[in-house]
Amino acid sequence: MNRTQDEFIAARKPAWDELDTLLAKRHLLHKLPPTSISRAAGLYRELCSDLMRARAAGYTADVIDLLDSLAARTASAMYSAPPYRWTGLRELVTGGFPSSVRRNGRFLALAALLFILPGLLGFFGALRSRGFAVQVMSEEMVTQMEKSYADLGHGRGDGADGMMASFYVYNNVGIAFRCFATGILFGLGSVFFLIYNGLTIGVVAGAVTAAGHGKNLFTFIAGHGAFELTAIVFSGAAGMAMGYALVHSGQRTRWASLRAEAPDLFRMIMGAALMLLIAAFIEGFWSPSTVLPPVKWGVAVLLHLLVLAYLLFAGRKAPGSNP
Repeated sequence: MNRTQDEFIAARKPAWDELDTLLAKRHLLHKLPPTSISRAAGLYRELCSDLMRARAAGYTADVIDLLDSLAARTASAMYSAPPYRWTGLRELVTGGFPSSVRRNGRFLALAALLFILPGLLGFFGALRSRGFAVQVMSEEMVTQMEKSYADLGHGRGDGADGMMASFYVYNNVGIAFRCFATGILFGLGSVFFLIYNGLTIGVVAGAVTAAGHGKNLFTFIAGHGAFELTAIVFSGAAGMAMGYALVHSGQRTRWASLRAEAPDLFRMIMGAALMLLIAAFIEGFWSPSTVLPPVKWGVAVLLHLLVLAYLLFAGRKAPGSNP
């Protein structure tokens, strides 16, 4: 039976008001109790039916607009992503990131080997032979690296530190992203970029040392290396873990296997990104400063110990605590 507009509003308005009240309590419905979420979902379905009926019956624009607005608010509250939470960042830093790193220790160990061994090969190869260095890098690049580290420790010009810090963020995040994202190729991309970056860094260090500027180079990288190089290894480890999940999916589909590993992968790559931001700040403002080398080395030792202690102990449950 067809109802007039006034009869329709009188019959359905209590349900609309109830839904509006639920939305007013908390914009994102996932914060509400399960019973309230279920009730909101039922009211939303009824609201969509009411909106179609109102349009079919030709009710006035104000009624259509009211229902349309309420439906849009409900859809946004039900399906939009939760807002950024500082508590999430705190949970990532205080426990989530280091716990995920420890759970993926085998991939971390493999990534470290794939990064360090080519680095040692590149270092000693370039140290003994410039020809080896130019086979890995161009002659112009090797010469540029030698000149760049010939006169460090005297600070930069006004405004240069901030500009370089921005560049380091862009460059380092790009390296880490390639180490991680190419893990989608069943881990092979991560393996390649770990070896490549390790070899390249080793060649630069060897060539600069052979040119007589090794002290400048290692004093420069000593501080930020605790964060930057470690984050690159973590990114490669996360990429290999992603590749392993795709290859060894067990009884699950590859997509389901990847989804099961996604929380750890997300925490590892976000933690690595935070470490790279810290590294960029140190590399931009502290590493090139005029602070005496012994002080820089002392701070570097402290930073390495802090990073190691953080990764080993942060996020562990105290003995006897509830899970």
